[in-house]
Amino acid sequence: MTLGAILLATLAAGIGSVWVADVLLRVGFGHGSAGRAQQGLLSLAAGALLSTAFLHLLPEAFASSIAPQHLFTTLLVGIVFFFLLTKAELWHHGHEHAQPPQVQSLHPVHHADEHEAHDHAHAHGHAHHHHHPGTGWSLLTGDSVHCFGDGVLIASAFLADIRLGLIAAVSVLAHEVPHHMGDLVVMGQGRHRRVAMLKVSLAGAVTALGGVAGYFLVGQLQQWLPFFLVVACSSFIYVALSDLIPQLQKRLSPSQTLVQVLWLVLGIVLVAVVSSLAHSGHDHDHDHAGHTHVEHAPAHEHEHEHEHEHEHEHDEHGDDHEHAHGATDAH
Repeated sequence: MTLGAILLATLAAGIGSVWVADVLLRVGFGHGSAGRAQQGLLSLAAGALLSTAFLHLLPEAFASSIAPQHLFTTLLVGIVFFFLLTKAELWHHGHEHAQPPQVQSLHPVHHADEHEAHDHAHAHGHAHHHHHPGTGWSLLTGDSVHCFGDGVLIASAFLADIRLGLIAAVSVLAHEVPHHMGDLVVMGQGRHRRVAMLKVSLAGAVTALGGVAGYFLVGQLQQWLPFFLVVACSSFIYVALSDLIPQLQKRLSPSQTLVQVLWLVLGIVLVAVVSSLAHSGHDHDHDHAGHTHVEHAPAHEHEHEHEHEHEHEHDEHGDDHEHAHGATDAH
């Protein structure tokens, strides 16, 4: 049951996010003025990851008997660990490399910032040229490592609670959609769109492998489950604060800033809705089990009443015996 749920969730987060990204690109996300919507997806993903980490994974971990200091230490070590992986280019996030050039020039730039903007755009153009011809497989390798780690984290959440696993899977899905949009743009230019779709989908499928590995690994280390949840938190927090939010730190008009904040809040609301729906399903199952118990209650009460009547008859028999014995003595 749990393993099946992990497989479905990891496939949805891994491969499903690639398909959603492809559909969004086909309808125009990330091109021209629609690039703002892609920025909105980054805000939504950041909100979903942060709310999952702080409102669900961390409370679940701290509900254990492990000392908070040990869990906070694990959180700190996890953040530093993912930072080192990023520096080693093992934990590859391609948003900043892979967004279309149109997205980078959406907003007007003041004269004082023109030189900086030119250098920024030149760096992104160089990144496109660098990744597409020679390092496509390197990008996919980084994506595969990333997806495998996501699968392990999703499996850890499912082993703690199915509701928590669903929330983690939705957060990973929200994060992977803009990520894979960038991958498809970088690798799918020209006539290579279908090939890029296949390659990125295979990388996304590694999420399921991570889920199966996490199921057996974490399942053998149940006493360490709170630490696995904290590691998942450190991953979500690091991705949101170091990868997603910095891309949103741009000079925007008040209305554009408001839209960005609304997307962020929408990510938090999305996680809350998924949590509520999963919790309602859990309560329904619990109520069904309770109803089954009540149906058996009358039989139990009948047996209890039968025993009570038997004891009452026994007491009356004893009283009659004592009365007869007293009459004999009187005689």
